Amino acid sequence: MFKDISIKDLRTHLAEFANRVESGESFRVIRRSKPSFYIMKIDDSVDIPTMDQWETVIDFTDNGNSEGVELGDVLTTLRKINNK
Repeated sequence: MFKDISIKDLRTHLAEFANRVESGESFRVIRRSKPSFYIMKIDDSVDIPTMDQWETVIDFTDNGNSEGVELGDVLTTLRKINNK
């Protein structure tokens, strides 16, 4: 079960919460009155995805060009695909 904490409390007492998480506690962090994220101990048996496990859906880097492509070119290509 997750215990609710505010993001302000997490920031203020980060080391304390880190110790508590390492001891097995889990927390749901509330930001602006809404749940934002969870913090919990990492289980060695959990398979954390690495970058090589992700599927590339669309590549905006122009085949590896680190400068990327123009937004207009991307929109034109997407429009062409959508109209097929």
